[in-house]
Formats: sequence, structure tokens, C-alpha cells
Amino acid sequence: MNLDTWLIYLLAAAGLSLSPGPNGLLALTHGVLHGQRKTLFTIFGGTLGFVAVIALSMFGIGALLQTSLVWLTALKWLGGAYLVWLGIQVWRSPPVGVQITEGDRAGPARSGGSLFRQGALSAVTNPKGILFFAAFLPQFIDPHRSLLLQFLIMAGTFALVEAITELFIAGMAARISPWLRRVGKRFNQVCGGIFVAIGLALPLRG
Repeated sequence: MNLDTWLIYLLAAAGLSLSPGPNGLLALTHGVLHGQRKTLFTIFGGTLGFVAVIALSMFGIGALLQTSLVWLTALKWLGGAYLVWLGIQVWRSPPVGVQITEGDRAGPARSGGSLFRQGALSAVTNPKGILFFAAFLPQFIDPHRSLLLQFLIMAGTFALVEAITELFIAGMAARISPWLRRVGKRFNQVCGGIFVAIGLALPLRG
């Protein structure tokens, strides 16, 4: 993966991490309920789950590449169309925020293992996430380079971006949640616009 492609991928990964989704909302909720330190278990679980989903998507794509490069072109165009559709859905989605009551705060303490499992399951059982990566990753795969090396770069980059983003969300949860409810609609429109731009532009790249 050359530097220009990686920088575009980094921007796209940041847009995905910042956009409304189950793992971001989970980090937000757990940050309010359990604090930033304990929410690390949630974040690590979710990050590992995303790496597993990326692995399934990339090596499934790799199997198609062994059949014909035509499949990569088809995946790029289908993936681009899906990203445009997803961007429109994010644009139209309601503001994200959580309402936490005192009863929620006073609930039973959760173990780190329980939070880790919840984060991991949230990532691997979300069909939209699997569809997203199946649409998203072909835009950046170079069929002439090592698929394993590209997986390590893409999965490592996304895992780092996702972990940093969720850690920030968890640490600022008490302040971010009211802000998202207030201006979240505009925030969703920015994230949705990023997906639409990626979906329109990337299939046209060499």
C-alpha cells in the first residue's frame, strides 16, 4: 500500500470510527456508567472484534481474487454504491446520545470480562459492519501486493484509530452525550457526506 492510498484509508477509517454506530454508542454508555478506565475492556473487545471482521472480509475477497480480477472491479463498484447508500442513511439518522438515570449508575458492577465480551460481540454480530468492510476494503486492496501485509496495515490502522476514538468518547462521555443530542444531526451529516464522497470517488481510482 503506497502512502497516498494509506492516507486516504486513514481518513476513511477516522470517518467510520466517528460515525454513529453500536460500538461508539457502547463506549459512550459504558464511559458514563463505568468510567474511562473500566471501559478500556469494552474498547479492546470491540477493537479485536473489528480485526476479526476485517480478516474475514479481506481473505474472503482474496479468495475471489484468485478466481478473477474482474471480481475486484465488481466489488469496487458494488461497494461504492453501498457506501453511498450507507452515507445517506447516516445523514438521515437521528442524533446519537444517551440518557443515564441515577438507577443506571447505581446498578451492579460489571466485570472487565463481561465488558470485553460485550464490546467484541457488538462488533462481530453487527451485519452492517460486515457489509461495510466487504464494501470498503476492496477500494484499497492492491492485487499485485501481499494480501497478508495489506491486512496487517489496514487492520492495524483501523484498530488504532477505533481504539483512540472510543477512548476519547469514553473519557468525555458525560460532556459528549448532551452535545451529540444537541448538534448530532449536523455531525451525522458530516459523517454521511464522507461516506458518500468515498463511495463516489474510490471506484474511479486506477
